Amino acid sequence: MTREQGVLTPKVGGDMLAEVRAGLSSAQKELSPKYFYDERGSELFDMITQLPEYYPTRAERALLHTHAAGWLRGHQPRSLIELGAGSADKTRVLLEAMTGEHRWYIPIDISLTYLAEVATRIGAQYPHLHILPVEADISSGPVVPPGMPKPAVIAFLGSTIGNFTTDAAIRLLTRVVRAMSRRDRFLLGVDLVKDVRVIEAAYNDTRGVTAAFNRNVLHVLNRELGADFDVDAFGHHAFFNAEASRIEMHLVATRPLSVTVPDAGTFGFAKGETIRTEISTKYDRDTIAALFAKAGLEIESWMQEDQGWYALVGGKLRS
Repeated sequence: MTREQGVLTPKVGGDMLAEVRAGLSSAQKELSPKYFYDERGSELFDMITQLPEYYPTRAERALLHTHAAGWLRGHQPRSLIELGAGSADKTRVLLEAMTGEHRWYIPIDISLTYLAEVATRIGAQYPHLHILPVEADISSGPVVPPGMPKPAVIAFLGSTIGNFTTDAAIRLLTRVVRAMSRRDRFLLGVDLVKDVRVIEAAYNDTRGVTAAFNRNVLHVLNRELGADFDVDAFGHHAFFNAEASRIEMHLVATRPLSVTVPDAGTFGFAKGETIRTEISTKYDRDTIAALFAKAGLEIESWMQEDQGWYALVGGKLRS
C-alpha cells in the first residue's frame, strides 16, 4: 500500500476492459492497483494510513517537516510538480517552503474531477499560487507538462514507485529525466527494507481494513464492467517476497468458481488460486542508486528517519 493516489474515475470500456482481460488471462492472474481507488477504496485507504501498523505515511510526513522543506527551500523552485498527487495533504509542507511570487503547483493524477477539488482547496489556502491540475496516468504517458517555469522540483511521494516493476520504474524515471534541466530536482519517497514482521504487519492489520481494501477492487470491476465476482469467495493474502524484496497482495479463491466479465470472457479459478492486486517493493540506498543511474539520475540527498524504515531521496541529473 505504498500508494498516495486520488479517487479513481475508471475509464470504462477500452483501457480498463483490455487491462482486466489481459490480467485475468495471465498465468498469474493480476489486476492493476489503480482500480482500488473508487470513492470507497479511497476512504478505506485513508483509514489504513491512520492504523498503528501502517508506518509509511507517518514516516514520510515527519521527514517532509524535518528535512525536505529545507531541502526544497534551498533550491528555490518556481514550480512544484507532483506525480500521483492524490489529496496533496503532505504536499502543503513543500508548498509552504516555496517563497517568492509567481510560483506554480502542478498536481498530476488519474482523476481530473478529484484534482479540481484539490486545486480548489489548495487555491483557497495559497491565493498567490498558480495551480494547474493535470489528468494523466503516469504509468504509461508523459509525466510532466511542457513549459513549466524553471527551476522545478518534481515530487513522487508515498513510495508509489514501489508499485512498479523494476523495468516500469526505470521507464517512468526516464520520462522524468527527459523533462528535467540541470537546475531541476527530483524528490522521491521510498519505503526501505526492514524487519519482515514490521512490513507484513502493515499489510495485514488486525482490524481487517486492508483486507476490505483489497477486496474492494472486485466491487469496482462488478460495478464498472458488469463482472460477476462473488467478493466473499476471495480472501486477503499479503506476504513479503524476499527474493524480489517486495510485498505482494493477492486475493485468494476460497473455492472453485468461474467469473464472467462481459466482452472480456469467463475466467475459471481453482481453490487457492490467486489474483495479484499489488506489489510494493522495498529498497535500500544501493537499489535506488541503481534505478537512478539507469534512468540518468544520481542521488544528491538521502533523508532517512531514525528507525531506518523510510527515506526521502533528492535527485538530480547525472553529471
